[in-house]
Amino acid sequence: MGSEGERGPAAAPGPGQGDPRALRRDCQHRIFVNRSLALEKIKCFGFDMDYTLAMYKSPDYEELAFALLLEHLVSIGYPHEILAYKYDPTFPTRGLVFDALYGNLLKVDSHGNLLVCAHGFRFLKGAEILHYYPNKFIQRDDMKRFHILNTLFNLTEAHLYACLVDFFTNCSRYVNCDTGYKHGNLFMSFRSMFQDVREAMDHVHLSGCLKEKTLENLEKYVVKDPRVPLLLSRMKEVGKVFLATNSDYNYTDAIMSYLFDFSDGDKRPWRSYFDLIVVDTRKPLFFAEGTVLRQVNTDTGKLRIGTYTGPLQHCAVYSGGSSDVVCDLLGVKGKDILYMGDHIFGDILKSKKRQGWRTFLVVPELARELQVWTEKSELFEELRSLDLFLAELYQHLDSGSSERPDISSIKRRIQKVTHEMDMCYGKMGSLFRCGSRQTLFANQLMRYADLYAASFINFLYYPFSYLFRAPPVLMAHESTVEHSRLDVGEAGTALAPWLARHGHPGQQVAGVPQDSSGEEEGDGEA
Repeated sequence: MGSEGERGPAAAPGPGQGDPRALRRDCQHRIFVNRSLALEKIKCFGFDMDYTLAMYKSPDYEELAFALLLEHLVSIGYPHEILAYKYDPTFPTRGLVFDALYGNLLKVDSHGNLLVCAHGFRFLKGAEILHYYPNKFIQRDDMKRFHILNTLFNLTEAHLYACLVDFFTNCSRYVNCDTGYKHGNLFMSFRSMFQDVREAMDHVHLSGCLKEKTLENLEKYVVKDPRVPLLLSRMKEVGKVFLATNSDYNYTDAIMSYLFDFSDGDKRPWRSYFDLIVVDTRKPLFFAEGTVLRQVNTDTGKLRIGTYTGPLQHCAVYSGGSSDVVCDLLGVKGKDILYMGDHIFGDILKSKKRQGWRTFLVVPELARELQVWTEKSELFEELRSLDLFLAELYQHLDSGSSERPDISSIKRRIQKVTHEMDMCYGKMGSLFRCGSRQTLFANQLMRYADLYAASFINFLYYPFSYLFRAPPVLMAHESTVEHSRLDVGEAGTALAPWLARHGHPGQQVAGVPQDSSGEEEGDGEA
């Protein structure tokens, strides 16, 4: 036999025999799939604006919002000393839960089991956690006590709770109690603190001060990407495009004009990229009964009186309405629409559960999560090795065994590696997991978002005929019990009957029109 250099060229792998990793797009350009979706079946692309079409620069935007929140709290009587606090982007993450009884920030899984607990900036351990939560568990459906901070706007709110608890806990003028602080004859509960912060959040957003400061320096606070008009132009060639935002028209017009203004590009007005524009939507109410649909005078920004009942007008802007109105005006039904937003509750959950829209969740944190996932792979591998070591210790023991392996050192090592891994993401750890346990946010994302990515811009890297195929979700008995394996040659043989019937992927067997999506779109649907 001759040397390898003398052999003829190796045969190209047949269909399904190549390395799947070689077929994947760059991870920063990828769209990830929870439920299969045939993109060619989508007739309408819908967008939220804030944190979806318009990405705000972090941490500059959060720092601005945080400073405005502090100023408002001081204006209603909070101590001036709190103005010394600065926003720390390494502390909060989305999906935290604020306990309005004890003032703690909690990270939980989908069942309410505690993963992380912090009082101010102090992370509680063991006996301290058991003092507040005897079962290391919370009743998530107690909405008066436990408040989920799921949006990107909530990042500043979460950090503010930690700052206030830190300040009052360490200020000698106040006496610490389990449920708040005493100062003379006054008692400030954590619940009243929560209400004050929520009122401050409403003031900052509804009074217009945050929007005003943002518009004064758009370059500092808003990401401008020339790919946005390019992608929307391509989407409009294959379907309809609409915008549904909670923002008012004047702010929307200013932000969108900035996003679509490129000196070397197409000078089209931003409204021409959309078939329908709806402002003041008041999501999630928009996905239920909605509000009165009114037309906006785009010259003045004011609303025209009366309910709009006419047909869809080109480049017109509407206020209010509902998701049903959107479907009627555009002539589409729920499954025809792919809606993209950043709000797991206001954008994704409600549009999925109430309207059956297909959903795409924008998760900007994913870029950082993927970076840690790839760069710190040795920590994940060590956790896996520790799990295998535990399995080996118990492998030959059964109910008749009196031997009890000492696993205390392994448990300590698992805790140490998990903590080290979490700290790579930030002080509250990963958005999606704590060690090997998934967070509440991760569970909601998997349950309600058909697709997700760091940015909707990633659609640029896929054809509009693409079939997003969900990977199989394996149960514990399926992921831990091996199949009897076929070698590569056998796998190719196993594919032969299928190829004989259907032809090579991308080809059409004569006389048989091929539906590339088959029944895939419904995979995993409830």
